[in-house]
Amino acid sequence: MSLPHQIGAISGTSVAAEVGGVSVEAPASATVSAVWRTPGPNLRVSVQKTGSEIDRVSPSPPLSPIRGGMRADLTVAAQALMDSPITTEKCTDEREYTVGGGALEKVGKKGVPVYVMMPLDSVTWNHTVNRKKAMNASLQALKSAGVEGIMMDVWWGLVEREAPGEYNWGGYTELLEMAKKHGLKVQAVMSFHQCGGNVGDSCTIPLPKWVVDEIDKDPELAYTDQWGRRNYEYISLGCDTLPVLKGRTPVQCYSDFMRSFKDKFEHLLGDTIVEIQVGMGPAGELRYPSYPEQNGTWKFPGIGAFQCYDKYMLSSLKAAAEAYGKPEWGYTGPTDAGHYNNWPEDTNFFRKEGGGWDGEYGEFFLSWYSQMLLDHGERILQSVKSIFENEGVKISVKIAGIHWHYGTRSHAPELTAGYYNTRFRDGYLPIAQMLARHGAIFNFTCIEMRDHEQPQDALCAPEKLVKQVALATREAKVPLAGENALPRYDDYAHEQIMQAAALNVDGDADDREMCAFTYLRMNPDLFQPDNWRRFVAFVKKMREGKDVHRCWEQVEREAEHFVHVTQPFVQEAAVALMH
Repeated sequence: MSLPHQIGAISGTSVAAEVGGVSVEAPASATVSAVWRTPGPNLRVSVQKTGSEIDRVSPSPPLSPIRGGMRADLTVAAQALMDSPITTEKCTDEREYTVGGGALEKVGKKGVPVYVMMPLDSVTWNHTVNRKKAMNASLQALKSAGVEGIMMDVWWGLVEREAPGEYNWGGYTELLEMAKKHGLKVQAVMSFHQCGGNVGDSCTIPLPKWVVDEIDKDPELAYTDQWGRRNYEYISLGCDTLPVLKGRTPVQCYSDFMRSFKDKFEHLLGDTIVEIQVGMGPAGELRYPSYPEQNGTWKFPGIGAFQCYDKYMLSSLKAAAEAYGKPEWGYTGPTDAGHYNNWPEDTNFFRKEGGGWDGEYGEFFLSWYSQMLLDHGERILQSVKSIFENEGVKISVKIAGIHWHYGTRSHAPELTAGYYNTRFRDGYLPIAQMLARHGAIFNFTCIEMRDHEQPQDALCAPEKLVKQVALATREAKVPLAGENALPRYDDYAHEQIMQAAALNVDGDADDREMCAFTYLRMNPDLFQPDNWRRFVAFVKKMREGKDVHRCWEQVEREAEHFVHVTQPFVQEAAVALMH
């Protein structure tokens, strides 16, 4: 069994394998621990993603872990690597570097720390760490490669699953202790959204059962489009302040959850847990669920659809229209904005010439729609600040990188998501200013993408979008952090990330850099030998920080050394699962 297939246990998920033409699926309440292997040429398997299929590799039967933990000689080797004395060497450009000690660092400058996202199902339905042996060895490998820490989703749907106010932190207690043992920092994501139905979702974790029951009783609690489709990914922000969840408001539920997290893990805050990222919408992003992949509703690069048709959102719209002096505008959202998979020019509302978006009604509606999203963020951040103030942790919020149709005048996909960004209006500066008021970090995706890699007929422009966001955060004086939107393992993507992280916008060569970068995600492909070698070198270069006179020779040599030393760690994970 090859190395990447052996360590596939790191991100095994509930899978449905077609055996003899019959699909066999694990129950929703179970988590399948699996070792991944390359499927045969005639074998087709798939992960169940609620109405859509994605081809995946086949799981082999779970294997019993070896007793006694990791080999003593491997543990000694790992400890020696991380505890080795620091020495100073010089590159040809006469700058000093420290080598050894588990990482290569430039003297006096930290650079951009790299975190790695954990698998979505790192904690099981039974509140234990999933694939613990493989997880332990993999965390050891990440630490030895110079990774700063990990990002983990803390799922509302797992912790408070059965009853309101009853929190089970079991699996997270264990996982956080593992991170602490390996000296890894943690970015903890308060995930108040459903897992399943978005890009990269490899498992399904719904909202807490009692919340879903409430939505079933009152479907208006769910985001709704103009055709009456309900979206259960995240509770509609229209009812943020209404006691619709067993006597509590949604914002109170989020606050109580975070307060319980703080009380449980206060001894780790500021030391192991260094950041709290607060989920504010689908996929944990501050946005509306305007482009849901579930059931094939939306496909890239469609414009998406407005999500303001539940009664709570419409009630707010009605009040806003009356206050504006146009009560007739308060009964519905735009009726000529097309369908999820239209393009801007297919619609009267988004077309470049005479489109409704650019008229008085469009300005009124889009201002209200985007302000509702900003108010939602404001409400939650006020609560977060009161809970985690003086706890030594940073607060961050994730914003989606919606880069398709960016080259059009209306920027339709951004508008339906709640970002009032057009060719004539900066929609990201108000978001950055809102985050700045609360001292929060602006976390942005699609950092790895280049314009020419995307379909140009859809006028995709991720690089231009990242530049716009960098300028907005600079003006608002808010820290910017980044993530890659899709898995990439090639040097070309790594180079783009490093360039974006340097924040050299408008030829500005100041010392500003991204405050952190989070790499998506720990999975079998990351540990493919070539991918692992490139990743280790990438981490070293990010830690170097930006400098126009970099000497990469020593960095590359150090990376090769770490690849050689860390390879046994991931192999040990496989051995533990094979015996």
